[in-house]
Amino acid sequence: MTRLRLVLGDQLTRDVASLRGYAAGDVVVMAEVVGEATYVKHHKQKIVFVLSAMRHFADELRADGIAVDYIRLDDPDNSGSIAGELQRAVARHRPVELIVTAPGEWRLLADFKALDLRIPIDIREDERFFATTARFAAWAEGRKVLRMEFFYREMRRETNLLMEGDVPAGGQWNYDHDNRKRLPKSQALPPHFGYAPDRITQDVIALVQDRFADHFGDLDGFEWAVTRKDALRSLDDFLIHALPNFGKYQDAMASGEPFVFHAVISPYLNAGLLTACEVCIAAEREYIERRAPLNAVEGFIRQILGWREYVRGVYWLKMPDYAETNALNATRPLPWLYWSGETDMHCMAEAIGQTRRTAYSHHIQRLMVTGNFALLAGIAPKEIAEWYLVVYADAFEWVELPNVQGMSQFADGGLLASKPYASSGAYIDRMSDFCDSCAYDVKLKSGPKACPFNFLYWAFLIRNAATLRNSQRMAMPYRTLAGWDEGRKAAITAEAEAFLDGLATE
Repeated sequence: MTRLRLVLGDQLTRDVASLRGYAAGDVVVMAEVVGEATYVKHHKQKIVFVLSAMRHFADELRADGIAVDYIRLDDPDNSGSIAGELQRAVARHRPVELIVTAPGEWRLLADFKALDLRIPIDIREDERFFATTARFAAWAEGRKVLRMEFFYREMRRETNLLMEGDVPAGGQWNYDHDNRKRLPKSQALPPHFGYAPDRITQDVIALVQDRFADHFGDLDGFEWAVTRKDALRSLDDFLIHALPNFGKYQDAMASGEPFVFHAVISPYLNAGLLTACEVCIAAEREYIERRAPLNAVEGFIRQILGWREYVRGVYWLKMPDYAETNALNATRPLPWLYWSGETDMHCMAEAIGQTRRTAYSHHIQRLMVTGNFALLAGIAPKEIAEWYLVVYADAFEWVELPNVQGMSQFADGGLLASKPYASSGAYIDRMSDFCDSCAYDVKLKSGPKACPFNFLYWAFLIRNAATLRNSQRMAMPYRTLAGWDEGRKAAITAEAEAFLDGLATE
């Protein structure tokens, strides 16, 4: 009696729900399909990472005696879709049941529910997270706004991470005020550990270069871990070399330094090579053993136990309508510079250039550089959301979409964030050295040499005054605007519009 057990490319964990209870005669199905690589044109490195990790995982399963039916992208009979490959697998194996772990994206879950394979389909809860979707929905019920901080505190209590009895370690729930330091020029940075492509990865690189040559991103220098063993090594490297300084410098940016003190393990978490629980426990151990300070460990754990769990909960609570939100009525098309990286704005060129080279940038670059620019420019949320989904190795819709719609673009009208994360060039200057070598002057507010973030910021506030001016957290800039006459407002608006109209969109 055969049961088919589907494992997707972001479910590469041995105890994933679809593998629970595996018995002799069962068959694990894994499929590389062009549809998953092209529903948006994912970064070449992301495709290589996922396909190579899938091939390595399948080999590990086979080595343990598990039967795997693996369909490669270049199989001439490949249907090109998960649904098509499941239909072919049912025809080959004639199973009595299909077992799947709930996928991380709404569109795939809808596909699974619509499948007619003439056999039962057991869609199991994805148990790799601290909170089930039902647990989050219970927390969110009756709340008009969903603030991560309150959810995070509940998760701390439930998991007992960084708790001392009923109170948080150190007496505070978070240490944000200690974690906003600019990187000193004399600060040594930890080594970054990459992995030379093995034979399997080299084969995948050649395949991706052949099949997806027109996708964004470089393949030269691919160095992502593609096995659990190497992902664990990356975690260890972070804990030893970077975690002690992660907290205070987690918001810092520096030219030519894409990683700073960040863990760079999010692709491994999101694909299943690492689990959130083991990562948080490992980080907590560094605090317990006094190898890393509390502000660093708490800040890191909050990103996983707090923010990562929270945005997943919001995604499943609010989809599919959440993807359509556009509270600020932003409609501009995405400028071409997001693809080319060709701009005199040094911060944007840095963030986009490293994204092209590595399929990675850390959270402040995403939020306060590329995201901030899109917010100030009024770029349509759907366009910037698709860009984020395309360009990052860790981008899966459940984690990417709420970060863009709610945190970065304020498209949900304040469901996640209490105010838009909008800033002039002053923030970027305070947290980086980008402005030191920029063609624009961050201290100038207007004129051809002025930092575009400066006039775009005030034009954004003017444009969205009806929506934002009554927000308590926006009171200070709107008090400033109240002192401007209409001529000054019109001039700054015209300058911003002329700048944006001059940006190529293709």
